[in-house]
Amino acid sequence: MKNKMIYLSAALVFAFFTSCKNETQTSASNSSQTEEYVGKEISTDHDAEIDKLISQMTLEEKIGMLHGNSMFANAGVKRLGIPELKMADGPLGVREEISRDNWAPAGWTNDFATYYPAGGALAATWNAEMAHTFGTSLGEELRARDKDMLLSPAINMVRTPLGGRTYEYMSEDPFLNKKIAVPLVVGLQEKDVMACVKHYAANNQETNRDFVDVQIDERTLREIYLPAFEATVKEGKAYSIMGAYNKFRGEYLCENDYMLNKILRDEWGFKGIVVSDWAAVHSTAKSLKNGLDIEMGTPKPFNKFFLADKLIAAVKSGEVSEKEIDLHVKRILRGLFHIKAMGGGTRAKGSIATEAHYKDAYDIAAEAIVLLKNENNALPLKLDGVKSIAVIGNNATKKNALGGFGAGVKTKREVTPLEGLKNRLPSSVKINYAEGYLERYDEKNKGNLGNITSTGPVTIDKLDDAKVKEAVEAAKNSDVAIIFAGSNRDYETEASDRRDLHLPFGQEELIKKVLAVNPKTIVVMIAGAPFDINEVSQKSSALVWSWFNGSEGGNALADVILGKVNPSGKLPWTMPKQLKDSPAHATNSFPGDKAVNYAEGILIGYRWFDTKNVAPLYPFGYGLSYTIFALDNAKANKDSYAQNDVIEVTVDVKNTGKIDGKEVVQLYTSKSDSKITRAAQELKGFKKADVKAGSSEKVTIKVPVKELAYYDVAAKKWTVEPGKYTIKVGTSSRDIKKEIVITIK
Repeated sequence: MKNKMIYLSAALVFAFFTSCKNETQTSASNSSQTEEYVGKEISTDHDAEIDKLISQMTLEEKIGMLHGNSMFANAGVKRLGIPELKMADGPLGVREEISRDNWAPAGWTNDFATYYPAGGALAATWNAEMAHTFGTSLGEELRARDKDMLLSPAINMVRTPLGGRTYEYMSEDPFLNKKIAVPLVVGLQEKDVMACVKHYAANNQETNRDFVDVQIDERTLREIYLPAFEATVKEGKAYSIMGAYNKFRGEYLCENDYMLNKILRDEWGFKGIVVSDWAAVHSTAKSLKNGLDIEMGTPKPFNKFFLADKLIAAVKSGEVSEKEIDLHVKRILRGLFHIKAMGGGTRAKGSIATEAHYKDAYDIAAEAIVLLKNENNALPLKLDGVKSIAVIGNNATKKNALGGFGAGVKTKREVTPLEGLKNRLPSSVKINYAEGYLERYDEKNKGNLGNITSTGPVTIDKLDDAKVKEAVEAAKNSDVAIIFAGSNRDYETEASDRRDLHLPFGQEELIKKVLAVNPKTIVVMIAGAPFDINEVSQKSSALVWSWFNGSEGGNALADVILGKVNPSGKLPWTMPKQLKDSPAHATNSFPGDKAVNYAEGILIGYRWFDTKNVAPLYPFGYGLSYTIFALDNAKANKDSYAQNDVIEVTVDVKNTGKIDGKEVVQLYTSKSDSKITRAAQELKGFKKADVKAGSSEKVTIKVPVKELAYYDVAAKKWTVEPGKYTIKVGTSSRDIKKEIVITIK
């Protein structure tokens, strides 16, 4: 693995876990709400036992539990039967074992794991049940590797399309974020491991992430950047939260009293453990007092950490009381008892890299793929008379389980797109493969990770003449061509944001050349974040969007291309026509220097595009199908509602085509005569319906009236403004089929 000697957020982990239980289960039963996904609160049943243990511990033993004693564990107390708290990176699956005191691989031969689709892919399923399966599947893998905590999921908002971790984060929408994050956390923790939800909070860029001071007004903070974290705490009962690198309103987030104590613990009632991102701590007494429990990081010796020898000295000098130390140790011990890492009880069994888990990865991948364009029913690919297919592009063979500076997975199975087609195509069809473009970087400008900036990997975009000639010949001499383009995890990576939205490695020019010689060309983008694909979209008749899509990604792609799977993914973010259309860039408020002001306020993502009437290339929630759906008879169960009511909207989803398929019904709300500034519309409900060809399914979406609240800064509380609201039912933010007016009393 490529982790350099940098202390990149080990926690950097996840954002991505996903998986569906069984294709035969109808998603129509998947509620857009997550009432059925409620976590189990950390127990206080063992408090007497814990207090007794603490009374037997030396000061040094207590403080050993408050900081890293290896790269991914604190210190246990062997004589008292207290184990290390063993952590694992894992946005894409359980990371390979690394050395105890540095980033070098440990060299184990049994640390292979399932590679799961990335967080953006999971969000693109718009399927809460898949998120839950993702959690349970990954939880079993953690148990098989004897881990106690997964450093994941990563649920920061996608504020800029250039974000190096957009592939890992889930969405630009706080509602979609929380409805995927909560079941993931619940599923994971059902397997007796802790989720460590990250990066709390307002960690929305890699540029200057170590020190940038994020300025967000209070209403925007509450309505956009905190809801997913709040939901994972209040509903998901997350056992751990990771403090972010950056500052928020002048204070580093791992020593931020307002965020860690006042909001997280006092307001939300968080009972769990706050872990720092790796090397994100800047003080001793202040960090501890302001809510941090465990300091993790590298590369200095572990006893040199702020919560190590310096903390022992602070206690001995009277700056920090031993009672304060006991409070943090108790939180950690409660977590260990609760997941049965100590204290007896039968702990959940583990399994790893099993066919069942590969199936989970496949199900998520298949449901994440988004069909962006399909003129003249170019897809699914019909093989009648097709004797040869040109498969073009470095991405046809590129593997993404490892790569970049994020936590990868050492996996025994990563099916590439080329392998997927070979697995699925009949032997009578000849595949003519051509690499087409070379993945090359300017070695002088690969980005200096010690000083994290927006000058991420600089690509060499000049095409190789011989490679182009080979690709054009393959396309010319084949009945059909499929180009696998886009990005990879070396280009989209933690520790640097991208410079711009251009397709790297000269791919756009290559695509045009191939289209010129074979109009029957399908373009497949493999990437985790938006790119400028305006011209590619205009010139191609079939355009598919896939992701860093896990161990079975190639098989899932082949099944979509050949029609075994009817695509049902929807974009979890907006694809802009140009970078300056995106709100953080339209307001010139990215990336900032020492500070960054979120000038767009609540108008993140589609909220900006819809409110400012800016046309996107592809809107939030967009995705086509091989069949045709109609939404009819949309109605609310009442005309007016009280503040504590639940709005129930029903709609008939008709599949008027000839193929079984899944459609995501999306519910947005708006209030035109509001006394406060609002977005044109906001997502407040969704449901994925599985509908057989020629039949209809009635879908019910429940929206608690409290979901319509805005944060009243003066009153410091959530307030539902009375009056008329418009409920909009559709299949994307720009494809509204029906509007219903209701009144809130």
